[in-house]
Amino acid sequence: MILNIVIGENTVPVEVPDHLIHEAGEFFDQMDRGLDKGQMVGRDWTDTPNLEQRCQIVADRLLTALETDNESMRVMMAAYILNRVPGVKGVRVATDGEINESELLMDVSQF
Repeated sequence: MILNIVIGENTVPVEVPDHLIHEAGEFFDQMDRGLDKGQMVGRDWTDTPNLEQRCQIVADRLLTALETDNESMRVMMAAYILNRVPGVKGVRVATDGEINESELLMDVSQF
């Protein structure tokens, strides 16, 4: 599957093997346990991030992976989003540090 990452005017497709989306559940659960401890979302601390906030946090990590050419992290963060939000087509990632402005894109017309 492909998760399209929209960064400003650019779209970067991240290809994720289908089996990884379905077989990495233990890794995704471990990520969720870490997020259950609370997280900064933008400038605010959130004790219990909801699904959208979790995906915003993960999208920020995905942006970091793109910027540092960390292919394995890029694929795993994209796989997490594809696993947790079935049907998602992409993520518009905030690049100004305001994680809470990142948005899930459910239709290709949103790119």
